[in-house]
Amino acid sequence: MTRSLRKNPFVTNHLLEKIEKLNMREERKIIVTFSRASTIIPTMVGHTISIHNGKEHLPIYITDSMVGHKLGEFAPTMNFRGHARNDNMSRR
Repeated sequence: MTRSLRKNPFVTNHLLEKIEKLNMREERKIIVTFSRASTIIPTMVGHTISIHNGKEHLPIYITDSMVGHKLGEFAPTMNFRGHARNDNMSRR
């Protein structure tokens, strides 16, 4: 279920303030955030945002095609290493 159109996309105020401040100065620094639920908006394009995946911060460069997605979609939290070979339950 998507967010209502009468509301704005969810972006934490802290993250939005940092991006607006860098846009006014025309600087490009890495922004560190824990907010994986924040939506990528057009003002973020061109910035590098470090997103926490539960263990470390992964730097992600924001492009035009990412607008509308959530930040957490680009920082995977688990690495799938395959099913166990001797696991009979997975062969059913």
